[in-house]
Amino acid sequence: MEKQISKAVEVLKKGGVIIYPTDTIWGIGCDATNPKAVEKVFEIKRRSDSKSLIVLASDTGMINQYVQQIPEIAYQLIELNDKPMTIIYPNAAGLAENVVAEDGSIGIRIPMNDFCIKLIRAFKKPIVSTSANISGENAPQNYGEIAKEILDAADFVADPELEGKSTHKASQILKVGLGGEIEVIRK
Repeated sequence: MEKQISKAVEVLKKGGVIIYPTDTIWGIGCDATNPKAVEKVFEIKRRSDSKSLIVLASDTGMINQYVQQIPEIAYQLIELNDKPMTIIYPNAAGLAENVVAEDGSIGIRIPMNDFCIKLIRAFKKPIVSTSANISGENAPQNYGEIAKEILDAADFVADPELEGKSTHKASQILKVGLGGEIEVIRK
């Protein structure tokens, strides 16, 4: 696993794109602070860059670096969480503009996957996480369902053996407000 992480970090630092397993489904990822790398992800997915992307962070300390303020309710949700959960935070900061939603919000998940956590910690920055498919097509449930076109477009593809225990479905998405409001976007 360490060699895979080292290689992935090397690619991310150079602005490259990776295909990697998460706690949900296989993702296309890049440095979430690098607009040119994010642009490559949109090109690979053939997706409009007017849509925001989800990013993965290693812990709340990292999230704190990339949003102006974490609503108190978000800490409680993270602590009580027992399945993959993406939280949309208001007022993103320090991320590539093309990864952030038009309203300035950003969806961030702390993955429940050893490979992901170790990768993000080694990279020391959040990583984009969007399903490893062409926009509009079905998301791959496992490595074997990723289209060759997607795999060929990446600069690094993680070893399928690292897939581990994923849910094989997208995370739930909750939007939180600074006043403690919670809106369920996806169950």
